[in-house]
Amino acid sequence: MARTRKIFPLFEQVEILDAGSEGKAIARVDNQVVFVPFVVPGDVVDIKVVRKKKSFLEGKAVKFHRYSDRRVEPKCEHFALCGGCKWQNMSYEDQLSYKQKQVVDNFERIGKLDITGLRSILPSDEQYFYRNKLEFTFSDRKWLVSNENMDSGEENMNGLGLHLPGMFDRIVDLNNCYLQPDPSNEIRLAVRDFCLEKNYTFYNTKIHEGFMRNLIIRTSSTGEVMIIVVFAEDLKDQIADVLTFITKRFPTTNSLFFVVNTKWNDVINDLELKLYKGNPYINESMDDLKFKVGPLSFYQTNSRQAEKLYQVAQDFADFKGDEVVYDLYCGTGTITNYIAASVKKAIGIEYIPSAIDDAHENSHINGIENTRFFVGDIAHTLDEAFFEANGKPDVVITDPPRAGMHQKVIRQLVTALPEKIIYVSCNPATQARDIALMADHYKIEKIQPVDMFPQTHHVENVVLLVRKDGREDCGLKTEDCRLKTDPDSYREKTEEPNLNISLK
Repeated sequence: MARTRKIFPLFEQVEILDAGSEGKAIARVDNQVVFVPFVVPGDVVDIKVVRKKKSFLEGKAVKFHRYSDRRVEPKCEHFALCGGCKWQNMSYEDQLSYKQKQVVDNFERIGKLDITGLRSILPSDEQYFYRNKLEFTFSDRKWLVSNENMDSGEENMNGLGLHLPGMFDRIVDLNNCYLQPDPSNEIRLAVRDFCLEKNYTFYNTKIHEGFMRNLIIRTSSTGEVMIIVVFAEDLKDQIADVLTFITKRFPTTNSLFFVVNTKWNDVINDLELKLYKGNPYINESMDDLKFKVGPLSFYQTNSRQAEKLYQVAQDFADFKGDEVVYDLYCGTGTITNYIAASVKKAIGIEYIPSAIDDAHENSHINGIENTRFFVGDIAHTLDEAFFEANGKPDVVITDPPRAGMHQKVIRQLVTALPEKIIYVSCNPATQARDIALMADHYKIEKIQPVDMFPQTHHVENVVLLVRKDGREDCGLKTEDCRLKTDPDSYREKTEEPNLNISLK
């Protein structure tokens, strides 16, 4: 029996009020919040609702009645299809304004926090071509603008590009991308055209068949290039053909890897990557430091802006030279090594073993001897025995993933009671939640948003927390960790999409 198709309403002549989470703009109809992509505050549109959630609706603009004076012409021909740059239709000044507003709304609405220490967002020097890594997908189901149902009769549906938002099996076959500098576009187009000429099969995500699967390109601020080709089948002759072509066409490539991934997911961290040509790494530089970046290494995607981010963290810490510093979620030890010269001892903790290997190597090549690195789940590693063995920290720098810090980590931080905590986050919503849980022990001294990703809604945020005077107790009581609002309501506010916007 066929399922009954839901019929959603059409809202006519609705003004877009604000910009919100996941790059979607905000409208309000009959006291309901409606998220709409690829529109700008001030636009007046007809909205077709496509999804209904408990606390909000999602829709798409099907007709424009008035264009906002904040709207600008997108630079990219793929805008409104590719999900990479959802704010290209807004001026950069407005983008910065809304990113700053995200921080304010999350801290005031979710955390109920004091933001008197808030500074103006640091803009990026580069608004385009700032990414040092992009992962492209081969697919036999490229998106046709003229025929969304893909029944145009065109025989060759192979393409190489980025996924459409919310559609795991469709890609935008990119002609040009403004995110990564040369030779990224040239490499992608050349590899795609070679595979088309050879009639190699492109991967089908639904049935998990096809030869060509992914192409990863890494570039560095030193001008070096790494290419990683992911194949879905171990066809040795064809693999050799592709790699030989890349070698001849791009002879100055510094590092060329390949891997065969027959799994159902695209994760390659658990697979053996084979070096075909060149070095097993490319070199990055930051300030006076050098970093080796391997095919699986984490390195901040905007190299130039990352230096600003780390400088903010170091300025906030105001090191005197005799501190023991913990760097939680340290990745490849970039921050740990960056601040090492300013402190007595820097200790990095990370749960990915290969990242810690990179961290050790980066200390070695820079001649840094006062760093120590540990592998483990921070929620279990950071305990009294660890403090006893390594000394309690004077300063903690924490840069967790989007989900924020585990409550056990928060408990251990207020057990150790370092003088300062510098909290770096790519998600101000979970950052505000975590800081609220430490509010009895720490006060916010400074807040510095940093724009790492122009043309997108993402914002990085650095907060300096200073221990409150007179705190003698050494632990977070159970009641301190209870949410100050209804738990379900609080959880909703910190999940994506979150209502971190002001509807005025």
